[in-house]
Amino acid sequence: MPPALAAGNNNDKDDVRAAAAGDRQAFQRLYRQHAGRIHGAMLRLSGYDHARAEDLTQDAFVRAWQKLDSFREQSSFGTWLYRLAVNVALMDIRARGADPVGYVDEDNVPEHGETPFCAAEREELERAIGKLPPRARAVLVLHDVEGWRHEEIASELEMAVGSSKAQLHRARGLLRKVLGETR
Repeated sequence: MPPALAAGNNNDKDDVRAAAAGDRQAFQRLYRQHAGRIHGAMLRLSGYDHARAEDLTQDAFVRAWQKLDSFREQSSFGTWLYRLAVNVALMDIRARGADPVGYVDEDNVPEHGETPFCAAEREELERAIGKLPPRARAVLVLHDVEGWRHEEIASELEMAVGSSKAQLHRARGLLRKVLGETR
């Protein structure tokens, strides 16, 4: 499991029960409480494609509404929702035909000086991450941003642990090249 997530407010349990019984206002409260974190994860996993992140966020909440009766309170609602949302994004990556071991050809990565990227500027770093191949980006985001272990990533992306580690190494190398850093 990823690191513990904020449980949200104390009313999540009541709102989840009410929403599962069909209370749309309770579900709206859950949406408002958790939409920011879910959208942030979808934005990172979609390569900072804002329209796609919005679609994935909406898909995640639709799926949550449909599956509320399967929430068993074994974890916080926020954790359950986050995991469901990440699964929505990973299914999207798979549906788009992302090769689980595919990489961007190094010849297609711009040389230093051809792009305005600077590691100190978040927006530019986000753009660089967005240029990574989908699976490498997913491994980088899940490991370095969301704090998942390689075993969790490998299981979720249906790859070997070694492949997860290799993709992370490759993604970091491509980022360094794009951002003009040398090692």
